[in-house]
Amino acid sequence: MSVIIKKTMVRKMRYSEFAIFAVSFSLMTNLAQAQESATTITIGAHMPLTGAFARSGQSFNEGMQVAIKICNATSPKFKLNLEVIDDESIPSKAVSAVEKLASEGAVAIIGGYGSNIIGPASAAANNLGKVYVTAGAVSELLTQRGLRTFFRTNNNAGYLRGVSSFIASLKPTNGVSIVASTKEAPHLFAEELQKDLIANDIKVNNHSFDPSITDFKPIINKIKLQDKTDIMMIAGYENDHIGIIRAAKLLKPNIKLIVGVYSLVTPKMNIDFPELMNNVTGTAFLPFPVAMNSAEGNIFSSTYAKLYKKEVEYQVVLSYTASIVLCEAVVRAAEAGTLDNGGLVDEMRKTDRESLQGRIKFDQSGDNPYFEVSIGQHQNDKINLIWPNKIANGHVIYPGVPW
Repeated sequence: MSVIIKKTMVRKMRYSEFAIFAVSFSLMTNLAQAQESATTITIGAHMPLTGAFARSGQSFNEGMQVAIKICNATSPKFKLNLEVIDDESIPSKAVSAVEKLASEGAVAIIGGYGSNIIGPASAAANNLGKVYVTAGAVSELLTQRGLRTFFRTNNNAGYLRGVSSFIASLKPTNGVSIVASTKEAPHLFAEELQKDLIANDIKVNNHSFDPSITDFKPIINKIKLQDKTDIMMIAGYENDHIGIIRAAKLLKPNIKLIVGVYSLVTPKMNIDFPELMNNVTGTAFLPFPVAMNSAEGNIFSSTYAKLYKKEVEYQVVLSYTASIVLCEAVVRAAEAGTLDNGGLVDEMRKTDRESLQGRIKFDQSGDNPYFEVSIGQHQNDKINLIWPNKIANGHVIYPGVPW
């Protein structure tokens, strides 16, 4: 199969448009034949495909797979092979996975989900001299360890800016009740959010819970009978969100809005728990149904649709972004001949690109200071972005609760 492009057409096309055309064409051809003589490079990953974080881990795995497919379509000299190990949402198994992948020749590691899991796994990777990149851990403590090989594309600071500014814009005169897991990332997030809101003269009541509890009615009763606040803010993970909102729907505190951080305003939650999600707000990147507004976004979404035949989750976007940045750096280092002698760290530090989640550029700690999120709201069978105004495709329903 051949394609002829007139020179006049090429002159009229901007470089980015031509590159996108080339990627689209490559994805439609038989890549196996084109890469028969390509050098194979293995990238390892540990993900919670089972266990407490399985819902997120499966979405993250999908994002990685899309990134590998797109990267292979644009680098015929190199074929990236992704080896994924299920860490079962257990820190010790994540460490074992890193060690196994490194021993089998993986040049870098993509990991996993949850700051308590990422912490020891990334330390193990650093000890082995392997670049470790993640979009699944936001604790600020992770970038205070001075690890040379650690990189992440998102952080608590970016989540905090989005949530704090959104809540402040609503001017909740009766204050906010924060319900937060004692796990590292949500606990630290809740502490910083409380400081931010108090600085904006917003009253805050903070309720922490052990991740092992499943009965949230005592906390909801405190919010209903004692706090009497306007907004309930949840800092936790999927199972926490479900349990807390179920208890709230049963007891019906006189709140005006539920706001959440991490994995709450997603298509999967909309589809799986429609009776709990309507009017719930939280951190998001994309509306649902998905609408992309960039050439890379269109390629990403079309590739994802072909592979998985469903709507894109925002966690898929997070994972794809971290993975594609790593893949590009691996290819650059391989082309320069520095992949086997520390060049990958240098290539990661050279990264400075726009992405589906905004600008990606790593500081000396390996963090991305440009990360920030928008706020979405479940509105019947859709998710609309409602904050900030510059990217909103809908308006907040306030007051608005799922009952």
